[in-house]
Amino acid sequence: MKPRERVTPPLSDPEPTRRTTGALAGGTRRRYWIILAILIALALGSTALTMSYGNPMPIGSDGYWTIARLRAKTLIVVLIVTGAQAIATISFQTVTHNRILTPSIMGFESLYRLVQTAAVFALGAAGITLVTGVWQFLFQIALMVTFATILYGWLFGGPRGNLHITLLVGIVIGGGLGAAATFLQRLLTPSEFDLLTARLIGSLAQAREEYLLPAAIIVALAGAALWGQSRTLNVLALGREPALNLGINHRRRTLLVLVLTAILMATSTALIGPMTFLGFLVAMLAYQLADTYDHRYLFPMAWFIGFIMMAGAHFILRNVFYAQGSVGVIIELVGGGFFLFYILRKGRL
Repeated sequence: MKPRERVTPPLSDPEPTRRTTGALAGGTRRRYWIILAILIALALGSTALTMSYGNPMPIGSDGYWTIARLRAKTLIVVLIVTGAQAIATISFQTVTHNRILTPSIMGFESLYRLVQTAAVFALGAAGITLVTGVWQFLFQIALMVTFATILYGWLFGGPRGNLHITLLVGIVIGGGLGAAATFLQRLLTPSEFDLLTARLIGSLAQAREEYLLPAAIIVALAGAALWGQSRTLNVLALGREPALNLGINHRRRTLLVLVLTAILMATSTALIGPMTFLGFLVAMLAYQLADTYDHRYLFPMAWFIGFIMMAGAHFILRNVFYAQGSVGVIIELVGGGFFLFYILRKGRL
């Protein structure tokens, strides 16, 4: 029997076909871009409606643009806040490996409430002016970021750091700050309490025009930094051991993401007040619509979803229900309901 000869392919044979679709397969990629295009169209539509609906002046006239510029301030605030909330929440959920957590659990909003309450408690109604102004705005951001940085560096940055312990301590400290704020509120007069309550509910009307430039710069820098860490976030989402095996300094990268998240959340909170469930709501919808774990695709999807939600809610409440100051309340109500639905459907934390 003649032995079977071994056939070796020539060196000129083409290499095996490799997948080059990246993070999204062909069908998923098309679906993603179609959904994103629809969201962009809805965002442009909500912008046009906000600028033009109810504007009594002819389109293109000086009077029209004067009114439009006043309304554009609200849209800029929405753009800044939704960008900060969306990017911060997705990044925070990635490093904590838990999609029901939001950066708010670290006590940012409780610290904001305590600062506002302490100012009114110490100076009465005049305390509102004490925390109003560009420098006061920047001080509140710096205070919240410093608080978070010390907490992260102390509990997570040490040699025996543990992220879960850090989160637990953050929840406890946030609860303590909230209790202190509640205690001071009990000592206020009814008129002072009414003034304070208006400051403690997230509202687009709270954002002063002089805050927009520094807030936009801070959010742009921190958001760009997290966008640059998208591939690292993709690896961190795999867990600590896989990240270490792939050459990622897990603790350092996680600490960097947490600090950048703190900057975004502090800016959003100082700009319009607490918005607990906005980030959670837009992140959950982005996960469902994007159908990918790649943060390069998740970030813009979540941003557009958040912009459409807030701009649309503001337009409807302002022109249909004549209750433009209730945007924060509605977002929190819908977000809270969605949170409960998600927990009950999943059956566990």
